[in-house]
Amino acid sequence: MIGVELDHVNRMNLVGLQKGPWSIHQEIPAFLSLSLFMCMSKMYMPSMPNGTDNNMKSMMQMSFYWGTDAIVLFPRWPDNSVGMYILAIIFVFLLAMAIEVLSNQPLIKPGTSPLLGGLIQAIVHFFRISFVYMVMLAVMSFNGGIFIAAVVGHTLGFFIAKSRALALANREEDKGSSSVRNNV
Repeated sequence: MIGVELDHVNRMNLVGLQKGPWSIHQEIPAFLSLSLFMCMSKMYMPSMPNGTDNNMKSMMQMSFYWGTDAIVLFPRWPDNSVGMYILAIIFVFLLAMAIEVLSNQPLIKPGTSPLLGGLIQAIVHFFRISFVYMVMLAVMSFNGGIFIAAVVGHTLGFFIAKSRALALANREEDKGSSSVRNNV
């Protein structure tokens, strides 16, 4: 047994059956209240549409854990394989880096036609948002390694994008100051 004890009041409140003129005054049987409690405390996944029974992974993990038994983005991936788990971590890390680089880089040069510039920005936005949702879904596996890979990838991508932008700004400032010196 789980060790969860529900008293009479908790069993009545579990499904919103409170005493009052609008409610049902019947007590919920103990076995039913315990099963309802289990359904509310863990997210049960429905069985597969093709009729296969997924007994091994019938519940989603709802707290952080460590290990290679994660499901990241696709069924049976990485499937308890250390090599595939490392590949999943690298994949999430690179996706997170790409998100930050795409978010923080000016892609349109001055003088570009508005239609072409808008099209380029829309395409980049499409890929960036797709990557964002993929990283979000990967992190929702609640695997600690995947979470750390996403956070470190975002951080390193932000660092790369901002340091590049700062280097470009410094280079333009140096060009401007050298032309001022030459004109004086």
